[in-house]
Amino acid sequence: MVFGLLKRRRRRKLRAQPVPEAWRSTLNRNLPIFRRLPVEDQAELLGHVQVFLAEKRFEGCGGLELTDEIRLTIAAQACLLLLHRETDYYPELSTILVYPSTYLAREERHLEGPIWEEGDEYRLGHTTARTGVLVLAWDAVNWGASRPADGQNVVLHEFAHQLDFEDYSTDGAPALATRAEYLAWARGMSSEFQALRAAEEAGTPTVLDTYGATNPAEFFAVATEAFFERPAMLRARHPELYAELARFFQQDPASHYAGSAATH
Repeated sequence: MVFGLLKRRRRRKLRAQPVPEAWRSTLNRNLPIFRRLPVEDQAELLGHVQVFLAEKRFEGCGGLELTDEIRLTIAAQACLLLLHRETDYYPELSTILVYPSTYLAREERHLEGPIWEEGDEYRLGHTTARTGVLVLAWDAVNWGASRPADGQNVVLHEFAHQLDFEDYSTDGAPALATRAEYLAWARGMSSEFQALRAAEEAGTPTVLDTYGATNPAEFFAVATEAFFERPAMLRARHPELYAELARFFQQDPASHYAGSAATH
């Protein structure tokens, strides 16, 4: 109880600190999504970034020298998912590892029944539950940040997984307040997930990356990318999915991104 009170007080002080002007310059240059946010949302986002950078540890890997630009570009995109909501700033996460480019990871893959295969896999980003670690490739981060209408954003994708972990299960549902909300989420997401699987099998073009047909966890991550990067298109073609995500994120990105997103 006392620890929680002290943590909230410390976070309030961090959010209230003056923001270096260089931060705005960096985000205006690297993150078109930031430029489109209403002024009050920009201010809230920068406050969240102050907390995020104070609480999370960044480590450069593969010879990458970390800079303020790298930390800030990642933190701002992660904190975009926290706007307008009560948040504990990704409580399952402590460390962000950043490689300069695509990195090689050892992985076990399930084939069928009791059969597993071990091998190397090239990755742009990855995170798992209960490890406290999220890994990103900086060139993929920069590419995704600078092209906000292609529906591909590795930071939004991996941090959506972190939201999924907050209720201690990896099932494509973030932490929700009530059982009724979980039931509504399950109904809406299940039908959209099945529709994406059908589209993938039929080879039908979709707003959502068909990687989301892998499982419900990946569907939530892919849907989050589309919600923030292709909001007008997602709202037009999947209104129920858009509405469910808007209720959770407490945001309506289509209202201020429509001008550019609708054309992509």
